Amino acid sequence: MNSSSPHLRFGWWSLLFWLALGLGLEALHGFKTGWYLDVGQETRRLMLTLAHAHGALLALLNIAAGLTARGVAGLEFPRGVSLALRGGAVLLPLGFLLGAFGIHGGDPGAGVWLAPLGGLLLAAGVAGAAAAVHRALK
Repeated sequence: MNSSSPHLRFGWWSLLFWLALGLGLEALHGFKTGWYLDVGQETRRLMLTLAHAHGALLALLNIAAGLTARGVAGLEFPRGVSLALRGGAVLLPLGFLLGAFGIHGGDPGAGVWLAPLGGLLLAAGVAGAAAAVHRALK
């Protein structure tokens, strides 16, 4: 199994999950659900929207990483890079999702602290992937 398979598998299943969340958010909006739309729920709405958007985008990033690994001759992502790309794609949107619960005075819940950790992990993964692609294309 080359380094493309985990990214493609993760990316497509992740995309399905985050798009399903987006459909759920559309349903909450369509049914005028107070828990989601009432005045005073702006933080919850923002956190859920950020989770959906980041999750779907990072799923696509993993699909792109898998296709890149498959399409560039001699490219193998190191294990740490592969784990960082997938781990960041979990932690960043999960932080926003968990931040939608336990809101205090307009501030997101404590779970939001996973988002910057995921962002750092993702940045490390992207830097490692860029370096691996650079080496493979020389």
